[in-house]
Amino acid sequence: VAMSRAIIRHPKAFLFDEPLSNLDAALRVHMRKEIRALHDRLGATSVYVTHDQVEAMTMADHVVVMREGVIEQQGKPLELYDTPANKFVAGFIGSPAMNFIPGIVQADGSGLAIDLGTVKHTLPSNRQLQPGRKLTVGIRPEHIGITATGQGTFDIPVDVVESTGSATFITAATTPELTIVETGRSTARGGETIGVTIDPAQVHLFDEEKGVRI
Repeated sequence: VAMSRAIIRHPKAFLFDEPLSNLDAALRVHMRKEIRALHDRLGATSVYVTHDQVEAMTMADHVVVMREGVIEQQGKPLELYDTPANKFVAGFIGSPAMNFIPGIVQADGSGLAIDLGTVKHTLPSNRQLQPGRKLTVGIRPEHIGITATGQGTFDIPVDVVESTGSATFITAATTPELTIVETGRSTARGGETIGVTIDPAQVHLFDEEKGVRI
């Protein structure tokens, strides 16, 4: 009704403040498509405020990520997903959120020693970094592959396995927790150990103190 009242006045811009927050899941998906189709048909600028990053990614031509009134990063949705400017943006864009792992650059600067509590490993790096520098290693759940034990980058213990039918969410019993998204069904079970593979090209590096992307 509010949108209809605004449309009648032929405005140059629409302002939306979390318009779908009180709707159930199915209706939210339907209304996302309705609002996007309406935007395309009317040709007016729409400023859409939301805390739901799925809405931001699926509906926007241009996303502005803000924290405490300050713009952290802006650009096309996939630009923010592929090259987040800092840890805050990296953790906000993407569902489930990006994994963050403490790391330190090896003495020769060619690898990253990561610490997952009971699991410690050295990842190869495709860039030369300052030896001994402490970093935060970011890797998205969908960019972690699963293999048999002993055949991947390293092995991890499985804590919880959640299946949605089209995808499986695997939480590792590590510190910090490592989340993995496997397309389709998975044979992983809680309490077992699985092998995981990590492509160095998919790894994001952030300064430990400032959180900015390196």
